[in-house]
Amino acid sequence: MFKRILIANRGEIALRVIRACREMGIETVAIFSEADRGAPYLELADETICVGPARAADSYLRIDRVISAAEIGNVQAIHPGYGFLSENSHFAEVCRSCNIGFIGPTPEAMERVGDKNSARALAREAGVPTVPGSDGIIGNEQEAIRVAKDIGFPVLLKATAGGGGKGMRIVRSAAEFPEAVVAARREAERAFGDVGNFVTDPSGAEIPGNRGTPWPEALRRAVVFRHAREP
Repeated sequence: MFKRILIANRGEIALRVIRACREMGIETVAIFSEADRGAPYLELADETICVGPARAADSYLRIDRVISAAEIGNVQAIHPGYGFLSENSHFAEVCRSCNIGFIGPTPEAMERVGDKNSARALAREAGVPTVPGSDGIIGNEQEAIRVAKDIGFPVLLKATAGGGGKGMRIVRSAAEFPEAVVAARREAERAFGDVGNFVTDPSGAEIPGNRGTPWPEALRRAVVFRHAREP
């Protein structure tokens, strides 16, 4: 069992991990941004290290700074919590290359199931039932709207990158698609430093896009799923 770990997260998530570690006799190193300086969770950690300014993209999402904190804190492993870098396969691979344990799935597992599009394909290959939806990549905005209409609105637009409920927007009509994808992309980028694709719930459309990507490109690889309708 690890004797000393770093928690690559903040707030209540980090607090829960720290409390569990204390019960198990594991020392903890907590990281924080300037915005979280003095936060309650830091008081329970054995050591605290600042990893950057308030913006998550410049602190909690900076792999180099998190790894540096782990080396400074002389930890054996990193617990990512959820959100932030927890579903980032590259981060897990960097931990491995630095001989730091990653408390979570292997990079290979995250590569296969971390992206909802590839996970869906993997489930189909394995014969696992999946919800009705498109059979593959959607080429453009018009096609995405057509498939969504065939499935039926409303849909929930959700970023495939990361997790924790970030990057989701309900789309109740075709007219709401442009605004929803911009908002979902912005939130996903803030939370995970990545956007990847998007998925919808109760009906689903999965769309990749990068910062500043125009609509046709953002919808280049959309996938649509069906879920329960809103009452």
